[in-house]
Amino acid sequence: MMNRRTFVAAAAAAGSAAHAVPKLAVEGGRPVREKPLKAGYWGTQYYDDQERQELVEVLETRRPFRWYGPGDQPPKKVLTFEKEFAGKMHTRFALGVPSGTAALNTALAALQVGPGDEVILPAWTWHSCFNTIVFAGALPVFAEIDESFNIDPADIESKITPQTKVILAAHLQGNPCDMDRILAIAKKHKIRVLEDCAQSVGASFNGRPVGSMGDIGIYSLQLNKTITAGEGGAVVTKDPVLFERAARYHDLGGLRPPHQQMLGQPELDWFIGNGFRMSEFTGAVLVAQLRKLARIVLDVRANARRVYEGIADLEGLHLRYRPDPMGELGSAVFLGFESKQKRDRFMALMKAENVPAHPPGGSVVLPVLPHIENKVTVHPAWPSFTSPRGRAIEYGAECCPRTLDILSRFAGVSLDPKYTDRETSDIVTAIRKVWPAVSQA
Repeated sequence: MMNRRTFVAAAAAAGSAAHAVPKLAVEGGRPVREKPLKAGYWGTQYYDDQERQELVEVLETRRPFRWYGPGDQPPKKVLTFEKEFAGKMHTRFALGVPSGTAALNTALAALQVGPGDEVILPAWTWHSCFNTIVFAGALPVFAEIDESFNIDPADIESKITPQTKVILAAHLQGNPCDMDRILAIAKKHKIRVLEDCAQSVGASFNGRPVGSMGDIGIYSLQLNKTITAGEGGAVVTKDPVLFERAARYHDLGGLRPPHQQMLGQPELDWFIGNGFRMSEFTGAVLVAQLRKLARIVLDVRANARRVYEGIADLEGLHLRYRPDPMGELGSAVFLGFESKQKRDRFMALMKAENVPAHPPGGSVVLPVLPHIENKVTVHPAWPSFTSPRGRAIEYGAECCPRTLDILSRFAGVSLDPKYTDRETSDIVTAIRKVWPAVSQA
């Protein structure tokens, strides 16, 4: 029988346990935060007198065009950005362009992708990846993603045909692809690799910056990216012929003296190109931003590390697969669930605690979009889909069931390099608070 002392001890233990697991906000408990936690735009949070001074210099010299202007000295902001960016990305050459989309166009032109060629890309990525392949006249071929949310190396080989020219490896939401496996497949089949680093500027794989491992790499420097001038992009490569072709394509087919000096004797002659020059105003902001890249990456990784460590002991925890945890940028901490229903319950509970969680974002499941499934282009005779192979290939949900399944079962909390210790602590507290209600349901 329970005596008085045993009863008091049991009651105290029960009270302590109840205190240790606060009531959920959806059940009337106090939310972890009074106001919803919001992530900001990374690069703009680091704007200061350095960006201002770089811009003032362009205004005072009245030379916003990258190649020439008033005075004896040529403009230098974009050229400075290119040289410093190449160094930070461990590549030989870098080329500034107006956007990540322009960078993709330029890289595909450098690789001489055109009608009759096929490019393998992940089923979950941004519109620009698909669009630029089509604009080149080539055929996009979708591969599944894995739980890294990046292209699944195990699905690439089944998509290779004699027409495959390029594998587009997109490092999505700050997480590097498994480049060792992708590069091995590319080498085996003599296929080029284009790294899309738009969402992962500053990330790395086994100590190598993303963009430095494939044949050519591209970056976006748009508002949502690690560093930003509002818009902007860059192309990098170690191959002088690829760089020359990219430099010519981005500037109507010609080669300007500064780029010619980098290359020495040109290998190519004029061909039809585009007008993708970066302005000195953009270059000015990016020079200042680039010099802060290491600080931004250090800050966001520190916040991500605190969250990962704070939830590491949760029973049954299933995180997004990270091929290189040390090289991940730390854009968000994603948790995986057994079903979409549990994922959705997790998001609802987190929202009530004012620490919102969201599905994987920043990209789109492209094959299921009606205009892609129906192969709608700028003109009905566009070459991508007029060949027998182009007419035969089918898009839609049938070509990416695993991608749809994976994305339906993951949710995460976005991180910010400027989050305080209190804010990262709130993320940990909210996840730990709602986890039992989801994992044990």
